[in-house]
Amino acid sequence: MASYTKRGSTWQYNISRVVDGKQKPIRKGGFKTKKEAMEAALQVELDLVNGVLNPVKNYPLEKYFKSWYETFKTDISNITLNSYKATHNKLVTYFNNRAIQDITKREYQQFLNDMGMQFAKTTNRKINGFIRTCVKEAIDEGLIKTDFTRKVTITGFASKKSSEKFLDYKASQKLLKYLANHRYECLEYPMLIVSLSTGLRFGELVGLTIDNVDLKAGKIAIVQQWNYKEGGGFGPLKNEASERRINVDKLTLTILKELILKVKNNKGNVNQLVFYHADSPIQVVTNDRLNDVLRRCLRNLKITPIITAHGLRHTHASILLYKGISLLYVSERLGHASLDITTSTYAHLMKELREKDSKQTTGIFERLFNV
Repeated sequence: MASYTKRGSTWQYNISRVVDGKQKPIRKGGFKTKKEAMEAALQVELDLVNGVLNPVKNYPLEKYFKSWYETFKTDISNITLNSYKATHNKLVTYFNNRAIQDITKREYQQFLNDMGMQFAKTTNRKINGFIRTCVKEAIDEGLIKTDFTRKVTITGFASKKSSEKFLDYKASQKLLKYLANHRYECLEYPMLIVSLSTGLRFGELVGLTIDNVDLKAGKIAIVQQWNYKEGGGFGPLKNEASERRINVDKLTLTILKELILKVKNNKGNVNQLVFYHADSPIQVVTNDRLNDVLRRCLRNLKITPIITAHGLRHTHASILLYKGISLLYVSERLGHASLDITTSTYAHLMKELREKDSKQTTGIFERLFNV
């Protein structure tokens, strides 16, 4: 039976519960009205009756985490889902069957410290973000009272500097010229050209089909991606904004046309992939293989920094922004879920562009007053 208490300007519910002969009530506050508190309490009581909540102490953290993301994270991409699965595996390895009710903040911090010895800080921040969201849900469901993920310290290897993730304009020109002149030597070279000129994610690149390419209009449609991490096959895009049509330049169109003529009559290419690779078990060049080819090219050309194929996506965006293309268009072209993602990803470049804009603004008004 639930009771309700007003605390200041908000309401709290208190559901009586006995576990192993001991009183273990479920409390939650912060509701603006008593009605909201009553509705929330009713749902919790129904969950208890239906066995959704397990009031016993032995509820492993890994088990709860797995149940949580399988229930609440049903609309995410396969790549993001794999990140949740990887986090779950880490919880299994580290905590084994430790109950979520027994884990202390000190123990969780030690877990993060251990992750910090193995992974980059950005990776560990993502891991903690997944777990913390899950833990908050456990508090809402009455399984635990305190948030052991609150105010923890994230450690790990330093990520690459922003300037180490993309090529500058001159280096891009040098690389593009080399790739274009040698594009008939291997499939990877045309792939790298298209990656640089379009900014596609790897899954979107290898998932491009013949029907997605409109040679007359000079556009390509990004409507699916290839599940290269899961043995192939089409899958949904990363987010709703990822579905888009973008213009492409003449060189890229020529290369796409050459590839289409080469693969469209290949009987093994049942999915009509533009970058079909008959000898690959996943029907396309692997991400690791493309990275290896790019790194070899950069070293041969004495270009620094040595970036990955994903770095060509950053290079694409950086060139557009530096050449004065609007942030909004770049965000839409990349298929970012929001403008905030674009801004945060390219904050280093935005700062540089602000300094450039500041000087231009001064010059504009100096010329204006020069009458």
